[in-house]
Amino acid sequence: MLIFKQSRCIALLVSVILVSFSAISLMNPEGSAATGENVIEMGKLKSAGHESLEPSVPKAASAVYRTSPSSSTMIPMLYTTAAEPVHTWARMVSAGWLSPEKLQRQEAVKTGAVQPKPKAKVTVVKATPSAAQALKKAAKGTTSVNKVKAATQQHPPATLFFSRTKLLSQEQQAEATWSYAVSEEDLLLLQKIVMAEAEGEPYQGKVAVANVVLNRLRSANFPDTIHDVIYQKSQFSPVANGRLKRVKPNADSIKAVNAALMGVKEVTDDTYFFLSLTLAQDLTVHHSRTLLKTIGNHTFYK
Repeated sequence: MLIFKQSRCIALLVSVILVSFSAISLMNPEGSAATGENVIEMGKLKSAGHESLEPSVPKAASAVYRTSPSSSTMIPMLYTTAAEPVHTWARMVSAGWLSPEKLQRQEAVKTGAVQPKPKAKVTVVKATPSAAQALKKAAKGTTSVNKVKAATQQHPPATLFFSRTKLLSQEQQAEATWSYAVSEEDLLLLQKIVMAEAEGEPYQGKVAVANVVLNRLRSANFPDTIHDVIYQKSQFSPVANGRLKRVKPNADSIKAVNAALMGVKEVTDDTYFFLSLTLAQDLTVHHSRTLLKTIGNHTFYK
């Protein structure tokens, strides 16, 4: 006590230390409980307007009060705000290369457009050099045959080949028993008789009329030249009425004559007569000959 009296500073220091210890004991809840002090924990304060936000708003820490032993007045001990941990959303960003097709699909999904179907792949097969040469030769051969046919239609054969029973084609001339040289006069007469007899008939009927004239030329029962066959008495009505001299052959008549000279046959080789039943005045042929075929308005007999 003498020391305290002599040094006021020491006494003041001791007082501060005691006050500090008492403050520490008051701040420690457990210590307060040990000393018998009544501790009341107040509930959390809520407002009606923030109830809906409770799950997402951090909870406030409780305020702790103590009751004084000498009175029932509640004295606040400590005000703290301890926030509960808040979930932190980690946004995962993945990086990668986007191809043009993916970008197109994403744009189509956004705009609602329908992606067109991918085009089918076309496989081109190249021909080998030998196959290409063969194709070229075949094309040339076809072209040459067509040219020969076209030239033949424009320029009929100058020589006809016959067997004893039929007119032969140019390729069958080795089988011929005799031949006939067609002059320009013969060709014109054939064209005119076809035009005069079958001007309004179908093309096949025109070829058939030319066939009849050539069949008579081959047969031993008729004259040996085209001129004589056509001008034989009472055989062709256009000769008798003069129509043969007046007509001018059209394209169909010329084509039909050329085809017949090349061996095209619309009637058989034993057909020698024809007539129109609606125009003919003499029907002897119709009653005495065998009917073979009817083309248009003409009826053909052997």
